Amino acid sequence: MTMPRILRHLFAGHAARRFFPTASMQRIQQTIAASENTHGGQVVFAVENALPPRAVFARVDAALRARDVFGLLRVWDTTHNSGVLIYLLLADRRVEIVADRAIHAVVGNTAWEFICGEMQQRFVLGEFEQGVIVGIEAISSLLAKYFPLAAGEKNPNELSDHPIIL
Repeated sequence: MTMPRILRHLFAGHAARRFFPTASMQRIQQTIAASENTHGGQVVFAVENALPPRAVFARVDAALRARDVFGLLRVWDTTHNSGVLIYLLLADRRVEIVADRAIHAVVGNTAWEFICGEMQQRFVLGEFEQGVIVGIEAISSLLAKYFPLAAGEKNPNELSDHPIIL
């Protein structure tokens, strides 16, 4: 635990609203909804400004928090075990992808890390909305490959497409 990290979390403010105004959140929602028409998976996007002080002092990092959020938002609770969470922790400037067991088993860590890297490159450029959309599209491509919809089948949309600010 370092003092700069503590200060970033204490003074993070409402960066999510600044980086993701309402119009951006609507476009992200539309991208998720459109992507779920192409596969049998579920994509959830959650962004968090900062962790509470207790979590920072307990050395909770973005990866651990993402796994917690995955459970809290019930991303694991899909019929085909094909839910994927994109979690962004702004204070730590980290993006994490947590995937349910069925999709993770066929995709693996390397693909998720690559997608996170692509997203982070956009974030460095200040392209937050586009970074998230790049991630959604890449994840959706994998879901379409491994969880395709049969002809005429509709994705039951088991989880909300609305982006979540924690």
